[in-house]
Amino acid sequence: MLLLDLVYLLALLALSPWLVWRAAVTGRYRRELGAKLFGRVAAPIPQRKPVAWFHAVSVGEVNLLGTLVPAFRKRHPEYLVVVSSTTDTGIAEARRRFADLAVIAFPFDFSWAVGAALDAVRPALVVLTESEMWPNFLSAAKQRGVPVVVVNARMSPRSFARLRRFRGLARRMLFGKVARFAVQEQEYADRFRQLGLLAEKVVITGSIKYDGASARAGEKSRALAVLLGLPQRVDTGTRGHGDTGTESRTVISPRVSVSPCPRASERPLVLLAGSTHAPEEAVVLAAFGRLRERFPHLKLILVPRHPDRFAEVARLVEQTGLPFVRRSAVREPLAEMPAVVLLDTVGELGAAWGLADVGFTGGSLDGVRGGQSMIEPAGYGVPCVFGPHVWNFRDAARRLVEVGAAVMVTDAAALETELARLIADPALRERMGETARELVRRQQGATDRTLAQLDTLLPLTSLSRAA
Repeated sequence: MLLLDLVYLLALLALSPWLVWRAAVTGRYRRELGAKLFGRVAAPIPQRKPVAWFHAVSVGEVNLLGTLVPAFRKRHPEYLVVVSSTTDTGIAEARRRFADLAVIAFPFDFSWAVGAALDAVRPALVVLTESEMWPNFLSAAKQRGVPVVVVNARMSPRSFARLRRFRGLARRMLFGKVARFAVQEQEYADRFRQLGLLAEKVVITGSIKYDGASARAGEKSRALAVLLGLPQRVDTGTRGHGDTGTESRTVISPRVSVSPCPRASERPLVLLAGSTHAPEEAVVLAAFGRLRERFPHLKLILVPRHPDRFAEVARLVEQTGLPFVRRSAVREPLAEMPAVVLLDTVGELGAAWGLADVGFTGGSLDGVRGGQSMIEPAGYGVPCVFGPHVWNFRDAARRLVEVGAAVMVTDAAALETELARLIADPALRERMGETARELVRRQQGATDRTLAQLDTLLPLTSLSRAA
């Protein structure tokens, strides 16, 4: 642990000029710095109950805990739950979502910080999401006899290739100190086992993100539609405002009154580009400009993945000359939705998917990020297009493409072609959307399977009380 501390300190010193510059420009790395560096917990954690510590790296994983944590609390009311996150946006979203729970900053992986945090929280169980493992934290938990479980676990091809070269070291410092891996799919399980993990430590539970995918637009989607000036259908169990419509369907106007649905040719049709990274915003904006010449009723909701890029993306939109608005500037309902809405807020992407007719999921075109989740739009019945680099969600992408619920493209030109095909064909959008929702329904159940794995590692005394 001391050797690791030294390595971390040297890396911190080497990176400090860049970190200071980033902090000054973006505001990142400054919040909760004392808590992260020294493992401080803002308020003492009551020890009247055993504690389960759930950790999510950022907003995406916090959303995943939005499904798992309530299910755990219902199943184990005798436990106090503490939630942590690493990023500023993750902490803010966790505090919004879990307002009645203790939410803390996850400590940097210095031995003194992780030790102090563990001693303050005193968990009986630690639950990490997806792939967040740090050697000092795992060592400190093991020394204190605290079992650690990684849920919704995954391993990208790139991570697997790196770790396989140092298999013995990775097993000693990371994997060997984890009590259980609840993995999303067989491919990930095979990779963990090839790194030398015991078979009984790796259990396939499926992806919790399917359980969290909404099957219909809720109140948040309807409220967002009103705010943005977008006529939005009442969800009657089939896909919303982007199809051809029938006499029985109704629409909520910006004033929340209900009126007969207009003809599809007169109704705005929404393309949502979600969780985008550079240079995807530029690609999408260029394609949208050309598509709008063919489909004048087309609107775009653009949602960058990282908040520190909101201003940069706003400048890109300004350069197009298209009418646009930043969501953060909208305080009263708009009379009409402009051509482009930049969703520069945190925590509203799920609601925005409830407004979309066609989607693009980002992080999939440049070969660096490995894609963002296409499960949430599938749950809303949104036919989606994504690039070829989706290793973070390989199984979900494969399933959606195989059943005809989504389209994988090779490059920006193919992206525009497929978007045009979907925009022009309401029946195809309807069919793909229903297929996507049905696939999500069939894949659900990972939360219960994950909880069953957590049960096996809870102290026997709490299990007997729960029984």
